[in-house]
Amino acid sequence: MVSTGAVDGLISGMSTSAVIAQLMQLEAMPQTNLKNQVSKENLTISAYQAINSRMAALKTAAEAFTPPNSLTPTNPTWQAVKATSSATSVTATATTGATVGSLTFDVTALAKAQVTTANVAATGPVTTGSGLDLTVAGTLTHVNITTDTAQGVADAVNAAKLGVTAAVVTTSTGTVLQFSGDKTGAANTFTVAGLSSPTTNMTAATDAKITIGDPAAGGYVVTSATNTFSNVLKNVTLNVSQLATGVTVNVTSDQDSMADKMQALVDAANGAVALIGTYTSYNSSTKSGGALTGDYTVRQLRDNTMSSVSSGLSGYGSFKQFGVQLDKSGKLTFDRSAFLVAYNADPAKVQNGVANGLAKSLDTVAVAATDFVSGSLTTAIQSGNNQVSDLTKRISDWDTRLQLRQKMLQRQFAAMESALGTLKNQSTWLAGQIAGLPSTSGK
Repeated sequence: MVSTGAVDGLISGMSTSAVIAQLMQLEAMPQTNLKNQVSKENLTISAYQAINSRMAALKTAAEAFTPPNSLTPTNPTWQAVKATSSATSVTATATTGATVGSLTFDVTALAKAQVTTANVAATGPVTTGSGLDLTVAGTLTHVNITTDTAQGVADAVNAAKLGVTAAVVTTSTGTVLQFSGDKTGAANTFTVAGLSSPTTNMTAATDAKITIGDPAAGGYVVTSATNTFSNVLKNVTLNVSQLATGVTVNVTSDQDSMADKMQALVDAANGAVALIGTYTSYNSSTKSGGALTGDYTVRQLRDNTMSSVSSGLSGYGSFKQFGVQLDKSGKLTFDRSAFLVAYNADPAKVQNGVANGLAKSLDTVAVAATDFVSGSLTTAIQSGNNQVSDLTKRISDWDTRLQLRQKMLQRQFAAMESALGTLKNQSTWLAGQIAGLPSTSGK
């Protein structure tokens, strides 16, 4: 912003600062036009960026069905599976690569951590005086006891961090020193030696067990140090919480997950097309358009997105076969039931139609728009940024030019005031001289 300064004239009585301000507004019109161009260009860039984000979302949704590059030979979407359990006490979770099938078994044991107790004196010595020998999972460690009380022993064991936690429990029958294993499983058994009182294993360290069939007739038992089994079914994790018999786990193709991703793909395409429509619309009543009205780049992008659906796939036909089509308004619709029916009837055919047809076409359109180097939207955004950068520099140049022009106007008006002051002085002097001349009226 250029300051107008204050050079109001005392001689002329003119508000020269106001006059200069008006003149500077006229002088600054080229700069104002440049600023308006920047504002308009920024709106255009913002519109391109918003559409670019929608197209990037479309690319992600499409690549859920079509691998983005040759390093991904298969797509997890088509390998999606889910596992269900007949018992609430058993949860089953399947990941990509799990084999479709079922398994029936009994949960015959749960994994437990060892709990060992000893009745000790509330105060005074509780060890034999030589510290404790703690053997955990076959490893012997000597624990020095500096304070030979129940709490002193508990503190020393806990500080050693050997996989056993000790606590002092006050009961109705006296003080109990309790040792608890940090981990479940038979391999995590421990022993405590050196206490002056005998110990009792209240809970034994045990493995969880799943029994499949009759071990005496070809069946088998699977064990786990925890209540989680990951080695019974390929890529299926089982978590057990109580004993149970006749539990059946089914692993099936997760068609609902596929349908959800198809819906996401259709929603992403509609979102991109709708936003393009918003930015390219024209209001005949107000005779005003959006930031990208008439823009060829985004109009072509919209047309290519829609034609990806309407053209179908050679050798396959219309995508309506698996529930995707354009309605009369040009919006994509998805019939979930039709998709599930088609997939159940012929999974390979639907996979081909989606992966090599709809998803591939939409991905191609999205990549052509959003590619980091050569994408049409990327190029348009970069061009706009370059234009703004050039305009901003020209605006800055105008700041210098206008400052010089203002200073010149201030000097001119100051010179005018000075000249007017000189003329006024001369006028006053002449008037005085004339007034002092002798009168000639009496001759």
